[in-house]
Amino acid sequence: MTQIRIATFNLENFDETREGVHPSLVERVTLMKPQIRRLPADIACFQEVHGQERPGQLRALLALKELLAGTNLEGAALVSTKLEDHQVFDVRNLVIATNLPVIKQQQLKHDLVAQPHYQRLTATPPDLEPVPIVIERPILHAQIDIDHAEPGRLLHIITVHLKSKIPSDIPGQVTDKGIWSTADSWAEGSFLSSMKRMSQALEVRRLVDQILNDDPEARIIVAGDFNAEPGEVPVQAICGNVEDTNNKDLATRVLVPIEHTIPGEARYTLFHHGRGQMIDHMLVTRNLLAHYRGSEIHNEILHDDTLAFATDDKYPESDHAPVVATFDFS
Repeated sequence: MTQIRIATFNLENFDETREGVHPSLVERVTLMKPQIRRLPADIACFQEVHGQERPGQLRALLALKELLAGTNLEGAALVSTKLEDHQVFDVRNLVIATNLPVIKQQQLKHDLVAQPHYQRLTATPPDLEPVPIVIERPILHAQIDIDHAEPGRLLHIITVHLKSKIPSDIPGQVTDKGIWSTADSWAEGSFLSSMKRMSQALEVRRLVDQILNDDPEARIIVAGDFNAEPGEVPVQAICGNVEDTNNKDLATRVLVPIEHTIPGEARYTLFHHGRGQMIDHMLVTRNLLAHYRGSEIHNEILHDDTLAFATDDKYPESDHAPVVATFDFS
C-alpha cells in the first residue's frame, strides 16, 4: 500500500439509547456517517466508544459497527481496550479500526508508570494516608503492517484519551448538581485531574521510548484526545522536544505534531467558550515526515459545547472534529 490516510476522532459517548430517548443511535449515525465517509481512513483511532450488551453475548462495539456500515471501514478489524474477561469496557473505549493486518496489540495502564498516590487536603472526612489515584482509561497500542509486498513495514499506532480538565471528585466537597463547597476543594479536584492526565502522558512517552530502544527506526504515531492544547505540559511531555530536554542526542526521538501544517485560523478540534481549541492531536516520529503529505481538520460544523442550548438532543453529532493525515510510502 503506498498512500495511507490515518485519522483520529472522538465520537463523544457513542452509544445506544433507550426507546424514546434522544438523540437515538439512528439520529447520531445519520449525521456522523458522512463524517466517516469523508475521512476515508485506512487506520482510524476512535475515542469515547461505548459498548453494548445482548443476552448471552459478550459486551461488544455494536453501535460503532452500525456507524461504520456502508463506509470503507465496514467489517474492519476493531482493536479496542478490554476488561480482563475480554469484554470491551461499558463506556469510553479506545478503538483502532483498520482493514490492514494488525500484527500485535496491547493496552497499558500502570504498566510503565506506577499508580500515583495522594493524600487529599480537602476531603471530608480527611484522608489519614495517601490514597490511590484512579486512572480510568488505558493506552492502546497496535502494530500494523502497511505493505504486504515488503514485510516488516510496520506502523506503531498509539491512541490515547487523556483525562479531561473536569475536576476529579473530592469526598464531601461536591453535590450531585456539581456545586463545590469551597474554591480550594475545586482547585484540588483540578490538581488531581492534572495528575491523572500527566500520569497517562508519562506512560505514553515511556512506551514511545521503549519502542525506540528496541528499534531506533520505528515509525510511531500517537493520536487521540489529549485534553490539552499545543504548548501544554501533557503534549510537550509526549513530544519530547529538544528545547525542553536540552539534549541534542534525543532529536531523533522527538514526536512532531502534524497540526503545524494547518493554518492557525483553522487549527482547532473543539469550540469552547467562543474559542477554538486544538485538543485532538496526531504526533509522529521524524522519520515519517518524509512520507507526510498533509492534514485536514473537519471542523466546519462544530458548535460551542458550552452554550446552554448546545444539548445532545439539538446537536447529536460529536463536539470534536476529526483530524486526518495522509502519508505516501511509494
